[in-house]
Amino acid sequence: MAGELKLRIRFDDGTEQVVDFKPFLTASLHPEIRAWSGQERFSQFHIEFGELVWGDYELCFPLIDLYLNRIEHHQALEAAA
Repeated sequence: MAGELKLRIRFDDGTEQVVDFKPFLTASLHPEIRAWSGQERFSQFHIEFGELVWGDYELCFPLIDLYLNRIEHHQALEAAA
């Protein structure tokens, strides 16, 4: 853990990112995603088959998004609209 709703992630190639999940979790309109925005519940993540997972895959992110530290895709969604 690297702070409130932040994780320091180190990848096999040595790349390290501090990913802030707070903007994504608190902006979500989906109640099942927002449910993970509390510090206690957020801290219940685990690594499964190389994936960062919360619950029973209730919340997970593509590895490339974590690697690039881009878990929000507002620009892509706005461009598609």
